[in-house]
Amino acid sequence: MEPIHIGLLGMAALTVLILLGVRIFVAAGIVGFCGLWALRDFDKAVSIAGHIPHSDTTSYALSVLPLFILIGHLAHHAGIVQGAYRCARAWLGWMPGGLAISTIFASAGFSAVSGASTATAAVFSRIAIPELLRYKYQRGIAAAVVAAGGTLASLIPPSAIMVVYGVITETSIGGLLMAGFIPGLISAALYASVIIIRFKLNPKLGEQVEAVTWRERFTTLPDAMPIFAVVAAVLGGMYTGWATPTEVGALGAFIVFGIAVARGLLSPRGLLESLMDTVKLTVMIFSIIWGVLVFVRFLAFAGVSSAFSDWIVAVGVSPYLVLLAVILLYTFLGMFMDGIGMLLLTLPVVFPVMTTLGFDPIWFGIIVVKMVEVGLLTPPVGLNCYVVNGVRPDIPLHEIFRNIWPFLLADFACVALFTVFPGIVTFLPNLAMAGN
Repeated sequence: MEPIHIGLLGMAALTVLILLGVRIFVAAGIVGFCGLWALRDFDKAVSIAGHIPHSDTTSYALSVLPLFILIGHLAHHAGIVQGAYRCARAWLGWMPGGLAISTIFASAGFSAVSGASTATAAVFSRIAIPELLRYKYQRGIAAAVVAAGGTLASLIPPSAIMVVYGVITETSIGGLLMAGFIPGLISAALYASVIIIRFKLNPKLGEQVEAVTWRERFTTLPDAMPIFAVVAAVLGGMYTGWATPTEVGALGAFIVFGIAVARGLLSPRGLLESLMDTVKLTVMIFSIIWGVLVFVRFLAFAGVSSAFSDWIVAVGVSPYLVLLAVILLYTFLGMFMDGIGMLLLTLPVVFPVMTTLGFDPIWFGIIVVKMVEVGLLTPPVGLNCYVVNGVRPDIPLHEIFRNIWPFLLADFACVALFTVFPGIVTFLPNLAMAGN
């Protein structure tokens, strides 16, 4: 059997195992090892599979991952998110659907200290939904707002999913993190626009929040200071070039820790839970990376990626038609898989094709991460919607999905906007490169 045929059989086997519910790192590791065994021999397969966990995951680039995760857990256990919510409500609560808009921008703010979308959705399910319901917001709308706001953590730095993309594709992690900032703010603004339109058309969706004085607004700014400090450290450090992503991750964690301790917000128990939660999530992500890297090595030996790229180029299909097909692929996969699984399963084949067609790796990374956000909201397995339902089981899942579609339209509008105007994505990375 030809190597390319073995590679295609391996991809089919991995898809079947994942659909059967086998954990991604187990399925990818087993299929990858068996494929290497078939292509080479048992001893070489053992050598390659045994070498990967050390050689590929001890790289300096991956050291940023636990630090970004730690920032989010420290901020959560220190109660910093409540300050961000108070600040957003004071400044934005007067608008139509103002409390929902405040939730979106507070989620965006918390995303700047949290690299996980599901964690952001879980936190705001406990903080924002009770407040939204107190102002007579419909249950499904309140839950959908929180689920959509949580997705912003995938795009706004520091983002764990962005680091995973950078490691798999060997793209600059610093460039990716800077590229996500402006698209993240645009996504939040489009979400807010959707809310304004809905509440303008039907004010009965929720009660209006009374406006506060300018003095009261300014008094809430110190509550959001930890978030501003982390954003300044992460973007400033990478933009000026004086710090690597790992170093700004460590600096961000130190800033949050220092502010929390100075304000008496972080108890010893909270610190211990932050560290333990960081270890658990880091081990889970690294396990997935280990298993999938074995599978990626198998695909490289089988020549699947290069063969697929050559075939696409030979057919002469329009690059944007290929991009549309990729977007539809991620839309479909997002209905059934989590974000990291989607990236690890598809990027070894899709990424070489897109770069061969001339798409910028950093720009494509933002498009992919945006599609991961779509997958977090789409039924039947919109993970963020399930997280919100898990925290608030009194809000039926079907009500959340029924109210999530306007935010999905906003997400696809973002993808279209970034495709027509790619400079929105590449502006900050290019500016940093020019400055350095």
